[in-house]
Amino acid sequence: MRGHAARLTFAGGTLLLEHVPAQAVAQHFPAGWWAWDPRVRGWRSDAIRYRDVRERLVTHRAAIQDMVAAWQPVRCTRGDIAPLRPEQLAAVAAWLRTQRGVIVMPTGTGKTEVALEILRRSAVSTLVVSPIRDLMYQWHRRIERALGYDAGIIGDNLFQVRPVSVTTYESAAIHMDKLGNRFALVVFDECHHLPGAVRSDAARMSAAPMRLGLTATPERSDGRHADLDDLIGPIAYSLPLAAVRGTTLADYEVVRVPIHLSKAERRRYETLGKQVQAYMAERRRSEAGFSWQDLCSDAGSNPAARAALRAYFEKKAIEDRAAEKLRVLEDLFRLHAGTPTLVFAGSNAMAREVSRRFLIPCLLNHCRKRERHEVLEGFAAATYPAVVANRVLDEGVDLPEAKVAVVLGGTASTRQAKQRLGRVLRKTGGTRALLYEVVSADTNEEERSRERRTSDAYAGTRHRRL
Repeated sequence: MRGHAARLTFAGGTLLLEHVPAQAVAQHFPAGWWAWDPRVRGWRSDAIRYRDVRERLVTHRAAIQDMVAAWQPVRCTRGDIAPLRPEQLAAVAAWLRTQRGVIVMPTGTGKTEVALEILRRSAVSTLVVSPIRDLMYQWHRRIERALGYDAGIIGDNLFQVRPVSVTTYESAAIHMDKLGNRFALVVFDECHHLPGAVRSDAARMSAAPMRLGLTATPERSDGRHADLDDLIGPIAYSLPLAAVRGTTLADYEVVRVPIHLSKAERRRYETLGKQVQAYMAERRRSEAGFSWQDLCSDAGSNPAARAALRAYFEKKAIEDRAAEKLRVLEDLFRLHAGTPTLVFAGSNAMAREVSRRFLIPCLLNHCRKRERHEVLEGFAAATYPAVVANRVLDEGVDLPEAKVAVVLGGTASTRQAKQRLGRVLRKTGGTRALLYEVVSADTNEEERSRERRTSDAYAGTRHRRL
């Protein structure tokens, strides 16, 4: 390669090191950082390593031309951000010390304002990545209102790339091979969604040396939240819910309401349970390690496995849609008449059933943006006294004020439990928030409820019958 200057470039979501002999690579970098690519006769590494590679080049004073960065300073026309509270300022300061890492703050404590202040102070090309399109547009509005910047939009059939842009996780993973060197700062909103085979590519193909993750609940049931340390950085700041309960956030009470299946529901529930158990026992007699995952895999080709899986889902539907839950919900609506109420169902079917029974709007994942906007505006204006949803309101999207929530079903996830509780914790005067958890007793739903309540947010849960 004599006569060619050594150089470092960004290429298709990777770093490409050219005209550098293997001996020099081994001298300047740890083993495993670079892989030889014979197609281009150069060394490749994930773009996420750019900050570390740059530091090595500076430390060793290596004569390598760095051509990676295509970002630029950004000038915001105004700084219309509300004065930050002490815990928000502490979060900003903690992140600025390393300019990497995750900020963990409960829902309602102003993570977005923290991020906007970081954007203002950093003043560099920035990409904000959101889990859903609604949140992408919400960020666009907040950036324009707080910083006076009309951000670009990458996603939802738009490809407007500007020095400050917003996108979704899916669009970021698709386009980061082309955009990975255009932004010095990447903000991953609700960053617990980032780990995974596809979405994590949005982080690995980005050369951004500055990385910010925002979440109220970093933990994942699959343990992959540990990947956030590499993809974004370790936790830079964490604010416990107890530290802001009754001050920044409303004081609250969690009330668990057990209900019982009817005789007909109980008979059918037990029959279905025996059907599933019998099939699993029969398979394990010949295949000792036969698991639930194996059952799901076999259901596509084995009629008996398909029948067992169908029985399992019917059994779960009985827990989720027990008739007594609707009676309890009716009592709660009467008890809190005139108070805006959020209802969280455990399935789309139950959400629709509640919507039909009580004539309240139902929001599901496939609802279009215009419909969601109209429903939430009606809820804010008290046109609708209540709204029911499955998962679409669990996190992220700004909701009108509500101080009562009713959980009729859900997963065992403590993250989902915290997110749903957080939807009623925005402080308004001295009003106390209430979350009711309605659970089918003596079913698997009871165990899921028990796991949810291992969260510190559910400490002191009170039990009550209606």
